[in-house]
Amino acid sequence: MATATTTTTTTTTTTTKTMNPPSPDAYVQLETPPVVIQEKQESLQSSPILDRQRALLIHAAQQPYTLVTDHLVPAILKDGEILVKVVAIGLNPVDWKGPAFNFGLPSLPWINGRDLTGLVVRGSDPSGRVRTGDLVLVPSTDYRDIRKAAFQEYAITTASNAARIPSTTCPKAAASLGVAFVAAVLSLGVSLGLDLSAIDALPGPDLINTLKGVDENEIPVDVRGECFSASEDADRIKKGDWLAIWGASTTTGFITLQLAKLAGLHVICVADVARHGAKLLELGADLLVDRQDPERAVQIIQGVTNNKLRYAIDIVGRETATLLQRTLANSERAHLLGYAGLPKEPLENIKYHNIPVKLFHSSPAVGEQMVCWLEGLMQSKLVNLPDIVQAQGGLGGVNAALELLRSGSVGGKRVVVNLD
Repeated sequence: MATATTTTTTTTTTTTKTMNPPSPDAYVQLETPPVVIQEKQESLQSSPILDRQRALLIHAAQQPYTLVTDHLVPAILKDGEILVKVVAIGLNPVDWKGPAFNFGLPSLPWINGRDLTGLVVRGSDPSGRVRTGDLVLVPSTDYRDIRKAAFQEYAITTASNAARIPSTTCPKAAASLGVAFVAAVLSLGVSLGLDLSAIDALPGPDLINTLKGVDENEIPVDVRGECFSASEDADRIKKGDWLAIWGASTTTGFITLQLAKLAGLHVICVADVARHGAKLLELGADLLVDRQDPERAVQIIQGVTNNKLRYAIDIVGRETATLLQRTLANSERAHLLGYAGLPKEPLENIKYHNIPVKLFHSSPAVGEQMVCWLEGLMQSKLVNLPDIVQAQGGLGGVNAALELLRSGSVGGKRVVVNLD
């Protein structure tokens, strides 16, 4: 086990109540891209938009994706929506797990894909933050809207869900960031109630305060309780508190650790220390606990925190969430968030949480604040992007790239598919 102070590392690649959104430059003035990048963006922007496109369809569970060339280009249907020409797609485990285990498929045939970067080509407000010609990062959390899926040449999003990519940020690496960032911010800022506006380096949104000004009817019923559960200050995690993350080497854990350290939390990272420990230490982990011996991991966390740990996040599954529950058993008003399941037998002293992912796309005020802050974090280099493996072959190479992801051979890296 080891401790370390916060340091930074460079990403590498291989082959207050707010109803009105922030002003366009509330967080950051993005630098003008170099001439070669401007020329490439202008070339993509000037390409004609046809009514048909290439897309990957899933026709049945447990079947590979099928490439088609005559799928309709999605239409803009609501105010605030924009059309994005997809440049790169970041692959997520759900992209293969959904078809393999028959979930996340609202109907068939369907288009998947949660993370993308691309060029805004239609529908933007000339006076808004996001404008035609901007290179943007898009976390596609609204998976029931097929127009917003990433596995196609053009995708719809809203301006409040698109983050402009600074010229100093690799667009391919940015394609791996979106959904993980959304999950990390909502976990910390909503479920655990962390006030991100108190961060000295670059204040973020106080989402608990923002939600006080949001119409409850705007929030889907199934996440409404989670969104308004951290109203008492005594329940909110704050600077100096300990947070345990089981699954810290995942992309979401990687981002959660960095945001937690920016906010002044003490972070315990449970992971395969031999494979990922050096990286987690570089990002500021206060304690590394090897996941290879789960019983010993529980004992270490209990000992280091004197059985007073109050906050924990599990990114792996019900079994590890149950292990984390034991580290919280002796604390009053403890909180456990589970990404992939919670313990079957809850304890009375613990409040259990699920991520209110739908909040990101259902509340423009929340979404806008989150992506504006993300722009500033990227521009200021306050968050390190995941290391990536670039897969070739465009949409036609996605099946092979997903098999690479499924095999686990890429380690802690993200697989990104290039479309340009």
